[in-house]
Amino acid sequence: MKPGFNLWIEIDGQVALSGWRVKLLKTIAATGSINAAAREMDIPYHTTWQKIHEMEERLGVKLLETRIGGVQGGGAQLSPAAEEYLEKMDAFYAALTPVVETTFRRIFEEE
Repeated sequence: MKPGFNLWIEIDGQVALSGWRVKLLKTIAATGSINAAAREMDIPYHTTWQKIHEMEERLGVKLLETRIGGVQGGGAQLSPAAEEYLEKMDAFYAALTPVVETTFRRIFEEE
């Protein structure tokens, strides 16, 4: 057995950031496209945009910089604010993981 955990950040009782939302932003960054990220994560494009708008509204910052399609093609990249939030969430998970693992061992393996 080993522990796993999920955490999220709420603002006024509504999810602003979570492991899933972080994955969404990282997938957009990796693919350079909201549409490609939606396909890769197997979620509807509409849901992808909805979650991005929810995060932006709740955090009060723009998370994506987008380019409309055309000859050069469209695309999306993370804003500096999004990059900062991803760094903070990664640091948060990194700090909590050893605590969760130690606590798990203390409670479950103390037999």
